[in-house]
Amino acid sequence: MSNDNTTPLDEDVADAWAAALEEQKDNEPAAGANTAAQTDTVRPLNPEDFSGSRPETTAEINLNMVLDVPVTLSMEIGRTRIPIRNLLQLNQGSVVELNRLAGEPLDVLVNGTLIAHGEVVVVNEKFGIRLTDVISPSERVRKLR
Repeated sequence: MSNDNTTPLDEDVADAWAAALEEQKDNEPAAGANTAAQTDTVRPLNPEDFSGSRPETTAEINLNMVLDVPVTLSMEIGRTRIPIRNLLQLNQGSVVELNRLAGEPLDVLVNGTLIAHGEVVVVNEKFGIRLTDVISPSERVRKLR
């Protein structure tokens, strides 16, 4: 298997791949063989499967792994649909009417998923939001369907 262009490292990698593929073939069941154990344990997952489940011990799950994962938190005042013709005519001072009434709560979204409603507040001359209604996890799962 030695060409003039191959190195001993290339041959080692090729040998490792060949061994891994051979091991995989040995571990796979024969084509068309379907054991009773496979049919009993394989089933599609539903969102309900995750709604009330708790790990048996705290050692099984390490929350520290996900605590530093960044997410996008956004507040939505409202939305509207306008034709591109009207969009191109917008300039400084233009007013765009939204689908919400004044005083209605804002939507709080995490990665595009609604998690709460709130109202605008001013804290130290900066805008903030006071959460008035938090959507329960089970309700969020129900909305995913």
